[in-house]
Amino acid sequence: MKLAPHLHRLGNDIVASYLIDTPEGITLVDAGLPGHWNDLQRELREIGRTADDIRGLVLTHGDSDHIGFAERLRVEHGVPVFVHEADAHRTRTGEKPKTPAGPMRPGAALGFLGYSLRKNALRAKYVSEVTEIHDGDVLDLPGSPVIIGMPGHSPGSVAVHVPVADAVFVGDALTTRHVLTGRTGPQPAPFTDDPAEAHASLSRLAPVPASWVLPGHGTPWHASPAELVERIEKA
Repeated sequence: MKLAPHLHRLGNDIVASYLIDTPEGITLVDAGLPGHWNDLQRELREIGRTADDIRGLVLTHGDSDHIGFAERLRVEHGVPVFVHEADAHRTRTGEKPKTPAGPMRPGAALGFLGYSLRKNALRAKYVSEVTEIHDGDVLDLPGSPVIIGMPGHSPGSVAVHVPVADAVFVGDALTTRHVLTGRTGPQPAPFTDDPAEAHASLSRLAPVPASWVLPGHGTPWHASPAELVERIEKA
């Protein structure tokens, strides 16, 4: 789905990843679930591109609902996968601490589970080779993505600012639709390793100059990061 010039979303409000299309090629942010491979192919056809136009995939963190088709893209098309050094082990192995699920509503939680199963969540493959990135890096990829460290949800969670798309991709640093309760609007994401650290990291997001804030779960928000952070703080 095209959101704006250069900017496309794969998936939906339950699980989403993003495509940035530039004359120099394509950068992807996150890889959703394995079944989103078909969504990727469909979006590429609609914009007259192929997977060979993808120059890199940047992961906001290493959880299984963000790495879905990453290994397939890497193996079949040689696309490098970038992840913060603190999440590299998680991305390669899936190892992570167990975190409390928190509040949940059966309908929303079952909807998330059902959608995940339909998108082949159980077939997720971890990424055997990654390129490690760091806070403050500007990647040599289409759109020149800027990496903003946002530890908390995971040690290596990042936001990805892409000025050409006027967007910042926040992964699970915040959500606009809680996958377990169905509650909408800017809020903390569930399954967070360190909620206090995640909350503190929001201050790093507020100054980012962007008109789109794009989470891994929930509706894309056409507003400044500062507005969303303020709403979370007030809540």
